[in-house]
Amino acid sequence: MTTPVHRLRTHPGAECEVTVTARCMDGGCTWEAEPAPAERAVGCESHAAVTGHRTFAVRLEYIALVTSEGGGARSLRCGGPGPAPVRLRSGTAPVGGRAASCDGASAAVLLGRAARTLAKMEDHTAAGIVALPAPALREYVDSYVGFDLRGFPPGVHCGPPGRALTAVISLSEPLEMAAGVDDGSPVARFGSVAGGLMCRSVAVHHDGRQEGVRVSLTPLGARAVYGVPSAELAHRLVPLDELLGPLAVELTDRLRSAPTWAARFGALDALLLRAVGRGTGGDPVRGVRPEVAEAWRRLVVSRGRVQVGAVAAELGWSRRYLTERFRGEVGLSPKSLARVLRFEYAHELAAARDPLPWGEVAAVSGYADQAHLVRDWREFTGRPPTVWRRGEVLLGAG
Repeated sequence: MTTPVHRLRTHPGAECEVTVTARCMDGGCTWEAEPAPAERAVGCESHAAVTGHRTFAVRLEYIALVTSEGGGARSLRCGGPGPAPVRLRSGTAPVGGRAASCDGASAAVLLGRAARTLAKMEDHTAAGIVALPAPALREYVDSYVGFDLRGFPPGVHCGPPGRALTAVISLSEPLEMAAGVDDGSPVARFGSVAGGLMCRSVAVHHDGRQEGVRVSLTPLGARAVYGVPSAELAHRLVPLDELLGPLAVELTDRLRSAPTWAARFGALDALLLRAVGRGTGGDPVRGVRPEVAEAWRRLVVSRGRVQVGAVAAELGWSRRYLTERFRGEVGLSPKSLARVLRFEYAHELAAARDPLPWGEVAAVSGYADQAHLVRDWREFTGRPPTVWRRGEVLLGAG
């Protein structure tokens, strides 16, 4: 079963959902928890008391469902899309790139703020529902996100590059996408699509209405679910049925017919487990060198802020050999992935509902200065940061 979000009903007239997760980032520790929101510092303090560890990746997401005077229900997801390592301070966690108390009382305040923000949205609605996959899939699948966006101005959304291979199944009209923004890449229509790791944004052309499910896979997930190494999908958008065959058709049909998001996530679990079990001989990821997997882990944990040469030396390989093997499996070189991970963190901070100034975004995410950030932003999105922000009508919507 998918892991349910925790519920905290404290705001009058609203149903609120909270997801809190924490992971220790010190010394290769494997401690991870998904406690209830009322647990102070999401269990980090008790772990720190036992181990002395002090650095954690903490994630808080909340969804507020508000019923308007006309009887229409609208919901809004807030919070950062991924965990950011933070030093432990009692009861704190980054929310949308900033530190904010995550004990039960303050979580309720945040939820109420989200609900009040949503109540002012008269012309458009946005809903985002996040779920973890079944435990047996978590080595291969990071998350599921269901989204339903309506009434926004037409435009082009820049789907940023990041650590995940993304599959999207539309629950409404076909997706119109291109593997690049303003670079002449052809626009194609997909009922469902799989994308590999990229060094540029994907252009999603929309008429202000989007409904579907997004599945974020790890590079190991490409082998386990699709049966091909991640490298074969790098810089590409591929119809999902080319990879999953009839299973993709069944998946789309089941998602569209499911009455609730929980049912859709359950269908994803069932069909992805079937995909992993096809013709694997008991090892869905055989052929992946452990050194490549470890290099990936270190790059992701550090958000790209490690020296590739040092990682290679610690693994007993030369930098050149690591680069060749890594690119052959993942599709990007370690250096390119490090740049993508640094940009991904900057994008998370910039896309927050209460974003940091651009100079602080650059400093926190590891850029030498704001000019360095601007150069990378142009390369990865095709637009300067300020132009990107003005053009993203879906920013913060789901």
